[in-house]
Amino acid sequence: MDSSAEKAVERVITLMRNNLDEQLTIDDMARVAMFSKFHFSRMFQRVTGVSPGRFLSALRLQKAKHLLVSTSFNIADISLRVGYTSVGTFSTRFTRSVGLSPTTYRRQLGVTEQIRTGMSPYAAEGPLSTVRGIVRPAVRERRDLIFAGLFRDRIPEGRPVACAVIEQPGPYLLEKVPPGMWHLLMHSVPADRPDHPLQAVDDRDVAVATLGPIAIRRNVVVEGADVQLKPMRALDPPVLMALLDIRTAARKRVAHRAAAAR
Repeated sequence: MDSSAEKAVERVITLMRNNLDEQLTIDDMARVAMFSKFHFSRMFQRVTGVSPGRFLSALRLQKAKHLLVSTSFNIADISLRVGYTSVGTFSTRFTRSVGLSPTTYRRQLGVTEQIRTGMSPYAAEGPLSTVRGIVRPAVRERRDLIFAGLFRDRIPEGRPVACAVIEQPGPYLLEKVPPGMWHLLMHSVPADRPDHPLQAVDDRDVAVATLGPIAIRRNVVVEGADVQLKPMRALDPPVLMALLDIRTAARKRVAHRAAAAR
C-alpha cells in the first residue's frame, strides 16, 4: 500500500476522532487529505476497506462504547458527544451494530457471554457449507481467545452469519455457512487475565485479521482460509460488536475439561 495514501487517510481518521460531535463532510475530509473528493473516497476505501462515512460512523459508536463503561454520562449526553442529535437513532444504531443496547452494554461492562449468529430464513434453506483455515497469533508468547466470524461487510458489527470461538491459534472451523459473499473477520483478546472485567474493551489489547470477501456456494468446504492476527492499527475499522467476556469463557473451559475427565 502506498505510504502517502496511508498517511493521508491517517490524517483524516485523526480529524474524525477529534470531531466526533461535528457533522464532517466529504469536502472537509478531502481537504485534510489534500485530494479531490472523488480520489479521496476511492483511496480511503482502498486503504481501510470501508467508505469514509462508514468509518466515521464506526468511530462514533466505538467512542460511545468507551464512554458507557468509563463515565457516568447518561445515554442522551453520550449520543450528543458522538454526533447524534436523536437519542432514539443512536440507541437503535448502537444496538444493531454492537448486539447489545447501550444500557445493557453498560451494565455488562462492555462484554457479552455469547455471540449469536443471524441469517435470513432463505439462506438457511438447503445444505450449508464449511470454511477451514489456520489463524496465526499476533504475539507468539501470549494465549489469546479468538473470535472468528463471517460478516456481510468489512466492519465486524451486528450478528455474523457464522462464527466460532477458538481457544488458541491454529486450525479453525466455521460450520453452517450460508451461501453468499462474506468477509472473514477475526479478533482476539488475551485469555490469561480472566479476572479483569474491562480487559476486552481496550483496543490496545485487541488483535485483528481480515480475509475476503469470500464467495461461498452451497454444500462446499472452503479450504485454506488462513489469516494472520495483527495488533489493531488506526487504519483498521473498529470492532463494534460486543467482545466476549473472557471470564465466562474461562469458566466454560474449566467446566468442559472437568466433564471430559470424568
